[in-house]
Amino acid sequence: MPTSPQRRRLMAVATVSCLLLVTAACGSGAGSDSNGPIKIGASLPLTGEFSQPGQAAKRGYQVWQEMINKQGGLLGRKVQLVIKDDGSNQNAIVADYNALISQDKVELLLGTFSSLLNLPASAVAERNQMLYIEPAGGSPEMFSRGFKYLFFSQQATADKQGAGFANWIAGLPAAQRPRTAAYPAIDDPFAGPTADGVRKILEKAGVRTVYRKTYAIDTKNFDSIAGAMKAAAPDLVVNGAQFEDGVGLVRSMVKAGFKPKWLYQTTAPSLGTQYAKAVGPENTEGVMFAISHAVQAKTPGNQEFVDQYRAMFKDAPPEDAADAYAAGQILQAAVEQVGNVSEQGRMADWLRANDVQTILGKLGWNDDGSPTGSFLTGQWQNGQVQIVLPANVATTSRIVQGWKPGGTG
Repeated sequence: MPTSPQRRRLMAVATVSCLLLVTAACGSGAGSDSNGPIKIGASLPLTGEFSQPGQAAKRGYQVWQEMINKQGGLLGRKVQLVIKDDGSNQNAIVADYNALISQDKVELLLGTFSSLLNLPASAVAERNQMLYIEPAGGSPEMFSRGFKYLFFSQQATADKQGAGFANWIAGLPAAQRPRTAAYPAIDDPFAGPTADGVRKILEKAGVRTVYRKTYAIDTKNFDSIAGAMKAAAPDLVVNGAQFEDGVGLVRSMVKAGFKPKWLYQTTAPSLGTQYAKAVGPENTEGVMFAISHAVQAKTPGNQEFVDQYRAMFKDAPPEDAADAYAAGQILQAAVEQVGNVSEQGRMADWLRANDVQTILGKLGWNDDGSPTGSFLTGQWQNGQVQIVLPANVATTSRIVQGWKPGGTG
């Protein structure tokens, strides 16, 4: 369950959401030019706490725009993205989505990054009866509000994200299985449930919890947390993190000489070269994490996405870019099936009844917009991200036995 600080924040968001359902401006793209480009709006955290994944999501949307326009556009019209910067701020995200609808007159919406921002943003979309496909916002709280226009473009909600890793650890031979674990997590509606989901599985398997800590979202110094974990001496650390705090915790652990046998983190390790540069490539070996996408994946269209991303940005796409691209694919499928951007209720109904093939694999949804699939488990090996679980989609048959900071082992 979320901690008290998390609950207070979620209650505040719920209050804002209720107000939005009363006060937000109605109408989707009123006055738009049906012969001009289709304007699709999104607000992303391009600055502030979530700027790293926010920038990645923007690039994913831009790649989708480039590729769909090369194919002739959407319903024969070019796609024009209208992207605002919410500064990682909940108040700004509400104002941005209201402005996209009432001032910019966008006809379609795409979601932002993080549950914290998607909670209020999706309420604006719901009030305006506009389809809202979010690329990153897996908190179970997102799907407990009875919304009809909300859909998540990843494989599972946060509480189930680490299940593949946790079940694998639980199934290890007793001599290899960690006996104790620590669970530091940022005060965030995504990260907390992810860490708790892993903890519940491992505690049932006999892995004893020796440390739990929820730290503030603006925490910059993790030395005291690293020191407290070192004193507790867990075999496994499960860090519910975003990017900056995930990097900060690893740096403090290395600084303290605290090297647990296993390290699992959310979000941060999936950001590819950004993560490796931030923590030091020598400290990535063996880090495990849930992942929705791999550059090497053989899913339909993935190679074309990777090639286009490299052509535009001279780098391999991080996971958050792929998730955003998949959100665009889902929106595209719904629009093309219905054939009219103004009939967004029909688009939502179609998505609830059908699967969509994306670069993340085939995705389907429950009635509440939550996805029905399972995450992959990734691991850093020799400076590269590999998919290690499940075995039938793994990019390597090897799993590094534990975290090897300093490039050891």
